Amino acid sequence: MARNELRPVIRLRSTAGTGYTYVTRKNRRNDPDRMTLRKYDPVAGRHVDFREER
Repeated sequence: MARNELRPVIRLRSTAGTGYTYVTRKNRRNDPDRMTLRKYDPVAGRHVDFREER
C-alpha cells in the first residue's frame, strides 16, 4: 500500500542517553535523511534532540 511506503513509522530516540523514545510517521519525500527533532524528555526533565533510528 502507498501509505506504508510513503509515510513509514519511525522511532525517535533521545540523545540524552535515557532510552526514552517517541513513535511518529514521516514523509519520505520531504525528509529522505534521518530526522532530528527537539522534544521533551521526561526522564531527563528537559528538551533534548531526538534522532531517528531505523
